[in-house]
Amino acid sequence: MKPALPAEGAPLPHTVSTAPFEPYAVEQMTAKQEQVFLASQWQLMWWKFRRHKLAVISGIVILLMYGAVAFCEFLAPYHYTTRNTDFIRAPRQELHFFHEGRLVGPFVYPYAQRLNMENLKREYDVDRTRPQPIRFFCRGDDYTFWGLVPGNLHLFCPPEGGTLFLLGSDRLGRDVLSRILYGGRISLSIGLLGVGVSFVLGVIIGGIAGYYGGRVDLIVQRLIEIVQSLPHIPLWLALASIMPPSWSPLLVYFGITIILGLMDWTGLARAVRSKLLSLREEDYVVAAQLMGAKPARIIGLHLIPGFMSHLIAAATITIPKTVLGETALSFLGLGLRPPITSWGVMLNESLNVNVVALYPWLLYPVIPVILIILAFNFLGDGLRDAADPYR
Repeated sequence: MKPALPAEGAPLPHTVSTAPFEPYAVEQMTAKQEQVFLASQWQLMWWKFRRHKLAVISGIVILLMYGAVAFCEFLAPYHYTTRNTDFIRAPRQELHFFHEGRLVGPFVYPYAQRLNMENLKREYDVDRTRPQPIRFFCRGDDYTFWGLVPGNLHLFCPPEGGTLFLLGSDRLGRDVLSRILYGGRISLSIGLLGVGVSFVLGVIIGGIAGYYGGRVDLIVQRLIEIVQSLPHIPLWLALASIMPPSWSPLLVYFGITIILGLMDWTGLARAVRSKLLSLREEDYVVAAQLMGAKPARIIGLHLIPGFMSHLIAAATITIPKTVLGETALSFLGLGLRPPITSWGVMLNESLNVNVVALYPWLLYPVIPVILIILAFNFLGDGLRDAADPYR
């Protein structure tokens, strides 16, 4: 039996219709959609980062702190070595604006010192009859800005013939606020330099392990495990204690920076290694190899820039560890030493419990340490979320 033929005018089976082609309707993108579609990776990261309010606030706090320590000579009312021997371990002077109901402006009340003969302790009485206005944009202690430009202009200065201890004074009569500002430059710069050392080591060692793989990767992984298995604090103490006491404060500064950087590269090296293991088989890497590109060029120009945002987030989280490491070493007397000052050197004066009980303002340097560590941690969380393509 023959199959039935199709009706007249109907298209034959398994043939292409000769009707004119009708294109699909294309939905037009809005201006905002087009902006997102054409945005670069850094723009997308910035838009996601702005939605992390806590990270944005932390970034502002970090910028303010680094800006303050960059101009500490101008912002500090005293030089960090200036001594007021008549006001040793003086409590902080409160800032006032009104005196007996009358607006005077920012001022402090002077101290009257007397010696308690029963316990031989210096006691300070506040003289509330003589308000002493604070001077602004005034000439004060001489300094050398960043060791280059001499000057003596300060944002605010003590009253004429008076003192200004907004956070008290230490055992030598030095202003605690001024020393916190000067010490912040050392502590915060050690964090950046230490992370720079660990960043270079982590990228180089992790890049070699991830690109070559095999036996090289095995050796690097065992090295990382050995370094991570060592207790950091005892190792810090051992390395810091072998530095000669005759070294200048500048050499000790760089020595502490290198020690802290040598201990924190392992986590970054693991991150770089895992990324390169997944990216080294991509077509553009094979094309670069076929064109004769050397491994250093492939790693530096083709692989590392592809996840630089992740490296920046990881480095941001590492900075507070370095700051805390320097503070711990200097606090224990094995890090930076006077005459150089840092937050850890200042906290070294509060080792005695009796001193802390009698003069609690000597613990004020711990406040910026806590603030900078929390700010960097929150900023790192925000950057890590912004750099994650799956969020």
